[in-house]
Amino acid sequence: MKLKDQEFESLVHAYSADVYRFAYWLCKSKSLAEDMTQETFARAWKSIDKLIDDRSAKAWLFTILRREIARHFSRKRLDTIPVQDIQAELPDRTQGLEAAERLALHDAITRLDDKYREPLILQVLGGYSSQEIGQILDLTPAVVLTRIFRARQQLRARLNPDIDDHNVVQL
Repeated sequence: MKLKDQEFESLVHAYSADVYRFAYWLCKSKSLAEDMTQETFARAWKSIDKLIDDRSAKAWLFTILRREIARHFSRKRLDTIPVQDIQAELPDRTQGLEAAERLALHDAITRLDDKYREPLILQVLGGYSSQEIGQILDLTPAVVLTRIFRARQQLRARLNPDIDDHNVVQL
């Protein structure tokens, strides 16, 4: 097996789950997340020689993924579905409150604006530092921290509407 093949195989093995998870959070569709993950690794294969430092491979893959998703949505016109055809995905009443809380949190996160949702997901799910998130999103670490702070405030306000409104930044 060639060195390039081995390097790429190790990248796929190490990061495919993380890339898929991030894709799912960004596009909210399992099948689209699978397609975007596959496209990300196809582009990575073509330009694997450009990866200089293996330690930055995950950030490099996430950058490719974000660009691939942006490319997909810029050329795709979204289909519309009549409101009466949509079934609410509410937890079964027999399930514990924990499932309802997870659903509420997921819903609140997906309703965040992209500029707040992406840094928050990268920090919470990806475990990235503000420096690494800044590199992925092309932002300064200070802007990353501000956006994460505002995302958390908005989530807190949506999940706990009884909190004091003057302490929450509404944008």
